[in-house]
Amino acid sequence: QVQLVESGGGLVQAGGSLRLSCAASGRTFSSCAVGWFRQAPGKEREFVAAISWSGGSTYYAESVKGRFTISRDNAKNTVYLQMNSLKPEDTAGYYCAADPDGSSWWRNYPYSSQYDYWGQGTQVTVSS
Repeated sequence: QVQLVESGGGLVQAGGSLRLSCAASGRTFSSCAVGWFRQAPGKEREFVAAISWSGGSTYYAESVKGRFTISRDNAKNTVYLQMNSLKPEDTAGYYCAADPDGSSWWRNYPYSSQYDYWGQGTQVTVSS
């Protein structure tokens, strides 16, 4: 079992920045690939970014590439999502998810079904 807790969300003006954290407890988090997803009201959950267990590989949705950075500190069992140049369309609930298997993550990292463990989410609201 892996328990995930997101934090760092809030209200920010367009052009501002936020850093989200995903703190993990439970089994060996350092062996899990992690993804960030977001869901806006009335919309489907969408992939934002993902990072391999070692941090050596990262992937981003086109809509956030160049603005968001995913990173991890396995000594602290935490994954981060640094969000810069925020836009109103980034407004959503942000969720982190962990994949302990990893064997197919390289092909399936954008799909929520790849991940076994999810946090409760943190709200990000960007005002114009």
